[in-house]
Amino acid sequence: MNFDLADIRAFVAVADLGSITAASATLHLSQSALSRRIDKLEDALGVALFVRTTRKVELTSVGRSFVPKARNVLNELESALLGIRDVAERVSGEVTIACVPSAVAYFLPGVVREYHRQYPGIRLRVIDESSSEILLKVTRGEADFGLTYIGVNEADIEFYPVMQDPFVVACPKAHPLAGRKRIKWEELGQQDYITLAQGSGNRLLIDQALAQSSARPRWFCEVHHVPALVSLVEAGVGLGVVPRLAMPPDGHPTLVSVPLHEPEVTRTLGLIKRRGRALTAAAQLFHDLLVRSQG
Repeated sequence: MNFDLADIRAFVAVADLGSITAASATLHLSQSALSRRIDKLEDALGVALFVRTTRKVELTSVGRSFVPKARNVLNELESALLGIRDVAERVSGEVTIACVPSAVAYFLPGVVREYHRQYPGIRLRVIDESSSEILLKVTRGEADFGLTYIGVNEADIEFYPVMQDPFVVACPKAHPLAGRKRIKWEELGQQDYITLAQGSGNRLLIDQALAQSSARPRWFCEVHHVPALVSLVEAGVGLGVVPRLAMPPDGHPTLVSVPLHEPEVTRTLGLIKRRGRALTAAAQLFHDLLVRSQG
């Protein structure tokens, strides 16, 4: 057949982006050159892959069925190249990972270091955003995959659980409760309590856990982001509840993490990606390396 890999790349780019203009910018081709590649592929296959109007480009039914086949061809080639050490050192590309800020320090440094050692020509972009933003980034294709705690019930998202992360009391070492093995939620009602704002994914998990409980503490200060809450606790302003991964490691000079109970509250951190959409070979390698690091 008279077509090549460049024509397949052009087809996949237009299919993913739904636009000749956007695909040509991504591939650094003129729109006319990109259109010629699509025409060449359609002529070789003897079918129309797109319905093109002056306003938009849509896949035909044949085009939709050809997308996963075309993507597999490109991924297999990329995998073959990345599997060869001397070639891998010259491979370029980019992988985008979206990760909740509280999990960045725990999960990523070692994996990023090892991945860069193996594939120095591939650039990594880490988007540290809220859980809702990460879900949007992955759904829209702006990130190859995400590391977050929401997405389990999303029809278009595959969720692979990695670890359980309990919520703890962020407490100054000088505080009377700092030496406790566990703290009950109702005990926080007698403390100056700092909370996360409505709309936060972590706040939602806490509210759901305490929905049937009378132990909900009354807050006097509200913040939008976990790091801000931890900073206020460290300054001695009050106590707050945060995921364990958001706290500094044991041995911090001024802060401790005290487990909570009655009720215990946890979140499940996991890797998310678009359902039915294969990762690029470069992204799959990073994904697998991250999974193995927790095994």
